[in-house]
Order: sequence, then structure tokens, then C-alpha cells
Amino acid sequence: MLDKEIADGVPLFYDELRRLAAQYLRRERSGHTLQPTALVHEAWMQMAPLQDARLKNRTQFFALAAQVMRRILVDHARRRRALKRVAPTISFSIEPGACEDALLDVLTVDELLTRLGSMHPEASHVLELRFFGGLTDLETARYLEVSRSTVQRLLDFGKAWVYRELRAA
Repeated sequence: MLDKEIADGVPLFYDELRRLAAQYLRRERSGHTLQPTALVHEAWMQMAPLQDARLKNRTQFFALAAQVMRRILVDHARRRRALKRVAPTISFSIEPGACEDALLDVLTVDELLTRLGSMHPEASHVLELRFFGGLTDLETARYLEVSRSTVQRLLDFGKAWVYRELRAA
């Protein structure tokens, strides 16, 4: 069951989720068939059965939303690729205003995060929370119950690993 902070903040959370969804979809190719509102509604529907998971605060809510939205975007990309054999692209930048030459296939991002997660789960989780969850360093640190400097080290390591893997490919 969602606690009082989450229950009272549902309209605010919805607006924030929609903003995050719009941010994700701006990173993808133009003409994407999935719209921010549809992404939020799909995520909300998938999260509804998990309400008994005892989400304690906003950070846990957005961490769960990050995982759900990532899964939705990956599933959508897989279906599209199967239909057209075309890979949609997204920017793998955590910073706003990412440059266009840093575009990646959403399935490649998922594969990289999965591979990183098998070797360094903490770094993969930090990247997922920051990239898909839109959490700040401080929120990520609170969620993972580690220091902010640890989050920054894991983030730096994870980004370096991803970029190295991309260059090697």
C-alpha cells in the first residue's frame, strides 16, 4: 500500500512521471508512436498491482517507475523492431540537452545495462535510477542507502564502462 506521502502526492507524481516520459521520448527518434501520456498510463497500470509492495516514499515510487518505464520502452522497441526491423534510438545522456550524435538504440541501452548489472549491479542500478527514474544523486543515495559520493563513483564508473563497450563495438 502506498504511504500517505505518495497517496497525497498522486497528482504531483503524475505530472512528474509525464515530464520524465516526455524527456525519455525526446531522446528517441522523431515520430515515435508512443506518447508521454500513454507511457505514463501503461506504467501506472503495471505499477497498480504492486501497490501492496509497501512503497515508503517518493524515491521508492520513482525507482519502481524507472524499472517499469524501462521495461515498457524496451518491449515497445522490440515489437517495433520485429515489425519493421528498424532500431529506435535514444540518447544515453543523464544530462539534459544531450547532443544528437550520442544516440543509441534503446535495445542496446537495455543490453548494456543488463550486462553491466551482471558484473556490477550497483553501477547498473545507479544508471537506471538516474536515467530512467530521473532521480538526483541525493535521491539515489537515499534510496540505495549509500553516500552521495558513492553514487557519483558508481555513476562515473557505469558511464565509463558503457562508453568503453560502445567504442569496442
